[in-house]
Amino acid sequence: MAAAAAAAEARVFLEVRRRLQSALLILGDPNEGGLPMDVCITPTSLQMKSPGGCTELWLPAGVRLVPSSCRGLQHVAGDGLHLRLQARAEFCTKPISVFNQSSQAQECCTFYCQSCGEIIIRNRKLLRLLPLPHENWGALVDEWCCHANPFANKPLHPQENDCFTGDCFFLVNLRHDLQQPRPAVAPVETRCLSSENHLKMKPKANTKVICKRCKVMLGETVSSETTKFYMTEIIIQPSERNFPIIPRSQFVQSVIAQCLVELSSARSTFRFTLQGHNGKTYILLWLLNSDSLVIEALESSTSIKKFPLLEDLLKADSSSAWNAVKVLYQPCIKSRNAELASSWESDISVHCLTLPSATCLELLLILSRSNATLPPSLRCMNSFQVAFLKM
Repeated sequence: MAAAAAAAEARVFLEVRRRLQSALLILGDPNEGGLPMDVCITPTSLQMKSPGGCTELWLPAGVRLVPSSCRGLQHVAGDGLHLRLQARAEFCTKPISVFNQSSQAQECCTFYCQSCGEIIIRNRKLLRLLPLPHENWGALVDEWCCHANPFANKPLHPQENDCFTGDCFFLVNLRHDLQQPRPAVAPVETRCLSSENHLKMKPKANTKVICKRCKVMLGETVSSETTKFYMTEIIIQPSERNFPIIPRSQFVQSVIAQCLVELSSARSTFRFTLQGHNGKTYILLWLLNSDSLVIEALESSTSIKKFPLLEDLLKADSSSAWNAVKVLYQPCIKSRNAELASSWESDISVHCLTLPSATCLELLLILSRSNATLPPSLRCMNSFQVAFLKM
């Protein structure tokens, strides 16, 4: 298949849906006065020819296009040429675990601050890695037990060598870590209701756990022995390994994407509210699909410069193909979408994820940046904005 277009610079955007075995290909936006260009599609590559030369964009291993299936060729103003075709792509059916940062149980692990690499917990032997039950588990026990609920008013706290995992946090027991460098916990003024029914300032210990080096909020103290660490702030590695340096944007995207996929699979939940630790809603997220492979590149005259999807901090020779989840989102900062947010918060089918407020703002910036890099016709859907989060 070949198509002609005129462009000084031709952008290539390809989204492959693994489950549907289909692909959407968008080729640049013809500009007046540009050079003519022929585009040829082969099963393993896209070839672009112009008077200045010929270049090719090779597809990742395991991805094959079917050129004879091309259909729906049309020009969309602002985007360029759109066409759909069949694609054969390998699909990994292995379930994704949010606790993929750590090794197997029984090994000594070290907890690091993801932002700066500061050691938070050193050489902790984790004998049990256990998922916490659903947030409404207590009500289910009451419903099904024919006797008094034996778990009533008994919080699930980890023992010394346990690590409990929630939707987006770890619970760890720090009872015997007195000799370890503890994250900073500072006093703060909080408001409480006095017996005279007037607001009064009362000093109280802050529950926030702060990294001593970079001052990032890592989690919160749950009790005198138990600390909750947010998955977006902590990396857990076997103690014999070194701290992995991962760009912040890439790490946050990966953790949030895995949380969304895991929750949607386990609970058939596809709508989420992203809430800060202060109780404020920052983002409404709607998971569309988790089987996308996105390839994005920019051709300039005789060479193709590859841009990793939504991340310019990686090395220039990194692959431009990324597994990603596709989401719809609405920001809720500065009282935006307040009515919609209120509706979602009262809907039992919407799941709430709580993260540090600063991380919610980081994620909103990542989503906005992703949206801005998409072809204009793909940026909005049903009054929501569209974005991809890399896996």
